[in-house]
Amino acid sequence: MKVTNIPFMAMRKIVAVFSLTLIIISLGSLATKGLQFGLDFTGGTLIEVAYEEAPKLDDVRDVLGANGYSDVVVQNFGSPTDVVVRMANAYTPTLGDEVLSTLQNHGETTVSLQRSEFVGAQVGEELREQGGLGMLLALAIVMIYVAVRFQFKFSLASVAALIHDVIITLGFFSIFEVEFDLTVLAALLAVVGYSLNDTIVVCDRIRENFRIMRDTEPYDLVNESINQTLGRTLITSLTTLFVLVVLFVAGGEAIHNFSMALLVGIVIGTYSSIFVAANLLLAMDVKKEDLIPAPKEELEDDLP
Repeated sequence: MKVTNIPFMAMRKIVAVFSLTLIIISLGSLATKGLQFGLDFTGGTLIEVAYEEAPKLDDVRDVLGANGYSDVVVQNFGSPTDVVVRMANAYTPTLGDEVLSTLQNHGETTVSLQRSEFVGAQVGEELREQGGLGMLLALAIVMIYVAVRFQFKFSLASVAALIHDVIITLGFFSIFEVEFDLTVLAALLAVVGYSLNDTIVVCDRIRENFRIMRDTEPYDLVNESINQTLGRTLITSLTTLFVLVVLFVAGGEAIHNFSMALLVGIVIGTYSSIFVAANLLLAMDVKKEDLIPAPKEELEDDLP
């Protein structure tokens, strides 16, 4: 594959300002608006109904919305004729029958009620806490691994790039008020692994080049390393994005937010692998002495 010669590091100051701006906007939105947690975290009512013929989910949502049911999630369950309705309305013993009557549309549609039950938020809260702790633990393990495998400066740069990706992805969901549920939390953890993989590839090439290109300045060496890995990074990201676009468009509501989180995370993760981690390495004044072991001192001959 032909190696490009794009001056990525010439844009490092512009990129730094851009990244800081995104982080500030994301943190500001998270602090003021927060996240729009789904029923997995907040609790609500779950109603399962069975249609005689497969309905259009958009029509079901429109009917419920027109009758005053807010924050409704409508999904197929098992088969095209089975539909699950999740809503933020407080559970009452008669709520299932009321929703059923609405969906029957005065007898014009044949629908039967399968179950109506309360969905508690306790499980979601526990998973949210465990997911957050899991992410912190993953970042700590990554820092230790990269510090041992490469060098401490690489460790700080890699973890900072991962935190950068997570904050901006969360900020996207906060700014656009997209529902944050357990599938999005799972996607966020997947983004951490994906972004780390790309960053490690770039760091490994930088380390190897420091050992080979000993007379090259760090600025030029880092730029050359990114160009050498650019083809691999873009091919991996584009093939992944193609699949995610299909899932986002045709995967249905059940994985809509999941695929959206991965789309945003992988775009940001690819960007940070090319710009953020390498930019931080230069900011920390990485040099060949950080990676090349000091030569062993030769034993002096004590004999005259």
